[in-house]
Amino acid sequence: MEDRITELESRLAFLDHTINELNEVVTNQDASLRKLEQQNKDILQQVQNLGEAVKHEPQHEIPPHY
Repeated sequence: MEDRITELESRLAFLDHTINELNEVVTNQDASLRKLEQQNKDILQQVQNLGEAVKHEPQHEIPPHY
């Protein structure tokens, strides 16, 4: 009976360790994902700003002598 309890305690310790490792991985992935999402938003905003700037550049307007 004591051997079974020792085996269960050993398995429980292993499972606790595995859960902690998986939690760390998930936490790191969440942080990376949030960072990438913010970078994506920033890039999208920059592209939109560049698009607006290009629309308003004088080279796209007809010169006054036409």
